[in-house]
Amino acid sequence: MTTLKFDIDADGVALISIDLPDRPVNVFTPELTADLAAAVERVLTTPEIKGAVLTSAKATFIAGADLKNLVNAYDEGITLAQAAQRFTKENALMRRMETGGKPFAAAINGLALGGGLELALACHHRVLSTDPGAKLGLPEVSVGLLPAGGGTQRLPRLIGIERALPLLTQGTQLAPQAALELGIVNELAAPRHLVETARAWVLAHPAAVQPWDVKGFKIPGGAGCLAPFAVKSFQAGTTLARRANFGNQPAPLAILSAVFEGTQLPIDKALGVEAKYFAQLFASPVSRNLMRTMFINKGAADKLVRRPEGIAKTKVAKLGVLGAGMMGAGIAFAAASAGIDVVLLDATQEGADKGKAYSSAILAKDIAKGRGTQDKADTILSRIRTTTSYADLAGCELVVEAVFENRAVKAEVTAQAEGHLAADAVFASNTSTLMITGLAQKSRRPANFIGMHFFSPVERMPLVEIILGAETSQETLARALDLCGQLRKTPIVVNDGPSFFTTRVYCTFVDEGMQMLADGVEPALIENAARMAGMPVGPLAVVDETTTDLRWKVIKQAEADELDVRYTRPPGYTVCETMVEKLKRPGRRFGGGFYDYPEGGKKQLWPGLKEVFPPHAEQPEAEELKRRFLAIQALEAARCMEEGVLTHAEDGDLGSVLGVGYPAWTGGALSYIDTVGIAAFVAECRRMAAAYGARYQPTAWLEERAARNERLVGNPA
Repeated sequence: MTTLKFDIDADGVALISIDLPDRPVNVFTPELTADLAAAVERVLTTPEIKGAVLTSAKATFIAGADLKNLVNAYDEGITLAQAAQRFTKENALMRRMETGGKPFAAAINGLALGGGLELALACHHRVLSTDPGAKLGLPEVSVGLLPAGGGTQRLPRLIGIERALPLLTQGTQLAPQAALELGIVNELAAPRHLVETARAWVLAHPAAVQPWDVKGFKIPGGAGCLAPFAVKSFQAGTTLARRANFGNQPAPLAILSAVFEGTQLPIDKALGVEAKYFAQLFASPVSRNLMRTMFINKGAADKLVRRPEGIAKTKVAKLGVLGAGMMGAGIAFAAASAGIDVVLLDATQEGADKGKAYSSAILAKDIAKGRGTQDKADTILSRIRTTTSYADLAGCELVVEAVFENRAVKAEVTAQAEGHLAADAVFASNTSTLMITGLAQKSRRPANFIGMHFFSPVERMPLVEIILGAETSQETLARALDLCGQLRKTPIVVNDGPSFFTTRVYCTFVDEGMQMLADGVEPALIENAARMAGMPVGPLAVVDETTTDLRWKVIKQAEADELDVRYTRPPGYTVCETMVEKLKRPGRRFGGGFYDYPEGGKKQLWPGLKEVFPPHAEQPEAEELKRRFLAIQALEAARCMEEGVLTHAEDGDLGSVLGVGYPAWTGGALSYIDTVGIAAFVAECRRMAAAYGARYQPTAWLEERAARNERLVGNPA
């Protein structure tokens, strides 16, 4: 047995300690399943063994299934029948544990997620560590799946359907006390007493049996359509699930169906129902997309997969932040929270102090919600030093410039800051549009100059887009990535170009929404169609937040830089010009834009829009608008690959989902093309080009790939 240790004590209790070699955490693998099955059989068939305790030799119990073993199933053409059999062996060993006639207790010493919790639920007794790091949950819904090791059947039978459904459909993770109060675990114990507590229970219960295997068992609170909660939990739950994701993510609905049908059947038949619904999800591209992008590739990015090899690891102890506006203040907070000393510099002391107050406000909210203490807040705030003097930047290993999006302003602060920095210090510009190569021309050390595009609000947005200028060195890239690691941000790496990657994709989204408005589409239909596609907000609402004024300035800068017409006359140009120059409604920050923002009230689409941009009598189908929003962004992402702005499709997927809000169910803008099928996508774009304009016309590069039926996203990073 290579994945676990098997010991028998003097009282005849077996201790099964799970410990996968060469893995930081335990996950379910075929090898572990085989070893567990053999261990269970040994317990049940050895007369001197009275029962067993399952625990982990690592800091976690089991963190779920190994997604790398699951992610390629769709691409390999798995059938529904094959998908339904995927966890047959795991379910067989768990039922053997439950019905073998000897007691099994789980000593859960850390995370027990997904299959880890399902294994614990199959034990007759569960003891959970009081360690705050111990958490229980069934998060499969977050990767487009449902628990396939009995989770949709055992949990409702244990705590009742009404209490189980939110945990299953939302993937909630529970702390020890909450798990005890819900009845998911039977006891809590200090880490040093965990195994002994479970062992004592095994000795005291030689004839343990699961409640659902006792004749006459009834699910707590009832089951089926006549249960008191049925209307609320199932009918209303179905409506809420559809409204939450507009049917784009099928997992919540499949979970509701599996629970509703399975809980009216004996446990063994119920497990078959679960397998049926799991198969439908597992054999679909949505689960592939979510697993690949949001977990496997995001995990690789978080581990700095793009970091150049052979360069020593670095750590920033003192960070300079130039500009104490919302972005600079957010970067300062993130750095101070990560234990980095920060010099927050602004043109005035008042401005710098206001930037620090941003951190104070966040920490005060955390304290009020019980998520922090005053001592911790004071420590974080003590790391932020506000100033107006560039001399205070001395000793900073890295400086992030987050001043106004203007070349002259950025050039001035670059020159002043570099006069006080060491020769090897890295200078990073937080810009969303200005090309790094051009900004670096004003630097004394262009090899040390790099783009680090953070997203607002920095404390909540996980992405950092790192942009390489023409002269940026690999050492500078490595150091910028190391800072992302310190800040616990997810970095993607792109090459320089007008608006880089995320801003280019974002602009196609808002520009398309504005162009639809110009073309006579009802404003509410534009907004709703975007949300139905899976975007978090509509294009008119999001451009109000970032301001059409900013979009207009980007267009004007493109004109000054004599860029291609795609940048100087984008779709929606006339709408943007009208809102900024004629109507003076450039966005929320200025009092109004496409929406009105009544004080103390809910924002509403500005009624005047229909007078300025009259809607046509005949309106398009929402489904058509959804496809347009998804296609126009995906086309831009493909152009970024063609032009070399993107060197890895995985970075494009992560950047579009985490930075722009492209729907996660697609896996990202490039995975969307593969999901539709590249040939079908290209044909659809040709149709849209004929109907709506040349911006939808696929490039020759994309046409050639479609002719070869080449996928854009290869194997996971």
